[in-house]
Amino acid sequence: MKEAMTVAIRERLERSRKIVIASHIRPDGDAIGSLLGLGLALQDAGKSVQMVLADGVPASYRHLEGSQWIVKEPNAEHDTFITVDCADFKRVGKIFENFGQPDINIDHHITNEKFGHLNLIEAQEVATAAILANHLPEWGCKITRPIAAALLTGIVTDTLGFRTANTNPSALRLSAMLMETGVDMADLYMRALVKKSFSAARYWGAGLSRLDQKNGIVWAALTLDDRKKSGYGGNDDADLINMISAIEGNKVGMIFVEQSDNHIKISWRALESGVDVSRVAKHFKGGGHAAAAGADIPGALNEIQPLVLDTTRKMLNL
Repeated sequence: MKEAMTVAIRERLERSRKIVIASHIRPDGDAIGSLLGLGLALQDAGKSVQMVLADGVPASYRHLEGSQWIVKEPNAEHDTFITVDCADFKRVGKIFENFGQPDINIDHHITNEKFGHLNLIEAQEVATAAILANHLPEWGCKITRPIAAALLTGIVTDTLGFRTANTNPSALRLSAMLMETGVDMADLYMRALVKKSFSAARYWGAGLSRLDQKNGIVWAALTLDDRKKSGYGGNDDADLINMISAIEGNKVGMIFVEQSDNHIKISWRALESGVDVSRVAKHFKGGGHAAAAGADIPGALNEIQPLVLDTTRKMLNL
């Protein structure tokens, strides 16, 4: 079945001339790396490609070659529409509501709803970028240094620097192969996981001032006012969830991020093996992996936070 799908995708790509590729709102390293890796590879293959992120490219990823070509909405004709790293179609954003069903859907989330005509879902892979790194050569695409840098960014960020429980020898071998193109791994790692802007650090401070833990859950919240006062330009958590997830003595880490459209973005992290936070995210119409998941819930922070904390505790028997 998998081999038949990869062959079908290759045939579709060979027929394609004008391609639109999109990934999810509030893009992370895997979304950006997968989008760029596939987009640059198809450009090199002679295709006309438009890469789209509804929320644009965060400053911490603008060093990646080709990121300057990513736009916030599709504005060109296309014969093929591809989504990468999206568990469900609504994750690409409202700008695609009337765009039609994607021709190709490539993802590694176990909760993927298989919303494309062709669906390549490999939940065992550490990142969507890893799926692409494995299959691009099969699709007749060469992995150059800029493409490798994008794909390696996706792998490094989604494994938190090869620290997640699903990191395996295959992912490490794949990363080594990408490094052999000349990618500066140390620089890429620092930019993707370590370095933070001054405004992001101030934003973290606001969130950490609300840090709390109870019943095996540790959590924090970020408000719109925090974002404004800190000067942070994104509408995400600036990866504060990774800091929270390093706190000992808990089974689940969570962060609540207030959005301007009266929604709360919630991220869950399982801090012990055997804990499946994707079940809770799915309950709130979100998705993800057993170890990391997320959802967007309409409502006010002071109403949503206690509800979600209580539901998480009950569903995970905490």
